Amino acid sequence: MARKLFGTDGIRGTANTEPMTPETALKVAMAVGECFHNGTHKHLVVIGKDTRLSGYMLEPALTAGFITMGMDVVLVGPLPTPAIAMLTRSLRADIGVVISASHNPFADNGIKLFGRDGYKLSDDLEATIEQTLEAGPMRRAPAGELGRAKRLEDAGGRYIEFVKQSFPKGLRLDGLRVVVDCAHGAAYKVAPTVFWELGAEVFPIAVSPDGLNINRDCGALMPEQMRREVLARRADIGIALDGDADRLIVADERGVILDGDQVMALIATTLARGDRLAGGAVVATVMSNLGLERYLSGQGIALHRTAVGDRYVVEKMRSLGCNLGGEQSGHIILSDYATTGDGLIAALQVLAAIVESGRRASEVGRVFEPVPQLLRNVRFGNGQPLQSREVQRAIAAGEARLGAGGRLVIRNSGTEPLIRVMAQGEDEALLASVVEDICEAILAVARGAEAVEPPVQATEWQAAE
Repeated sequence: MARKLFGTDGIRGTANTEPMTPETALKVAMAVGECFHNGTHKHLVVIGKDTRLSGYMLEPALTAGFITMGMDVVLVGPLPTPAIAMLTRSLRADIGVVISASHNPFADNGIKLFGRDGYKLSDDLEATIEQTLEAGPMRRAPAGELGRAKRLEDAGGRYIEFVKQSFPKGLRLDGLRVVVDCAHGAAYKVAPTVFWELGAEVFPIAVSPDGLNINRDCGALMPEQMRREVLARRADIGIALDGDADRLIVADERGVILDGDQVMALIATTLARGDRLAGGAVVATVMSNLGLERYLSGQGIALHRTAVGDRYVVEKMRSLGCNLGGEQSGHIILSDYATTGDGLIAALQVLAAIVESGRRASEVGRVFEPVPQLLRNVRFGNGQPLQSREVQRAIAAGEARLGAGGRLVIRNSGTEPLIRVMAQGEDEALLASVVEDICEAILAVARGAEAVEPPVQATEWQAAE
């Protein structure tokens, strides 16, 4: 079944514009309630959110929809996405809901869904929810069987202790100076607390959310502020999270940025050294750098690639029995601890490597030399430019020019009207030429429908949703 409402990471859109309206949120909650009604017990839903202003609009609408279906609701307020996944399992809830657009600007918002096992829903389940939504009307609970809503006051504390349990027993962060950029997002309280309670001297930034400043000039997509703070504070490491804290980007003590590929390489090496890398492999997406693949191969570690999206990484990890996977953009999944990407848990594994080795972040963090990579985003209006003959010819020509020593990945964004054009190879001038030709072909096709913005160059950690 095809999905129309759900993208690569739940439902996304501009707040107060379809589908991110209270009317649609109410109907989605009712459809989810219908699909997840699986017995006579009182069903339970956990709802969390990030710090966007529109969360105040969507939270009560979703709550009303679930209550209408006779389901109780636990509200936990602003908490990271992985916290909701954890709480869904911990509270034995039937469904977990996160109101967040992750790394997107404040004007966007989204709805992510977790099953009772703490994993994101499959494509088929999302398609079933859409089908139920379209079929309507849905069963409603009798007046005496409506659900109730309450707030869980210790939700943040539960998550903090959960994250700390992933840090090796007996180790401490005493003496380490840590800058943590919370992107004015969901982790603005819990992230500094985790590092402080483990002994670090913490310098938190972007921890003053006002509903409008989430991800603005800060966080994992814009780590420059974090990098500058590391240098100014003479910190040992910088950690930048995104708006819902399911991804991270690291800066070493010299201010050098380390993306998700470097973090995966470091953690994979550490796990393999301790014979703890399940399946002897790592799962990454098509966007991960060729340098990662070559490095892992040299270590006797296989790399399995998936489509972009951390839930596709998780699905492949589960099918192969792997315990490490992630994305270049900073989603790192450590299934020994969590069911989804968790920026804080991943950060603690990096810090553990520093503490255990007694070396600096710059000595342990840059594990391999990346192959040159160029990514550009082409914004378009209506239509499907990638299906045109002109664009397909440009892509085929680009692949031929790159040859066996390069890689070309062109795809639609799952969350924005963008086409992402990425090329990897040793010849940077050739990369630029190939990417430029493909972007021009896309723009030419798109202009046939309406005016669009020119391609915007993106950095490596901006590659994925």
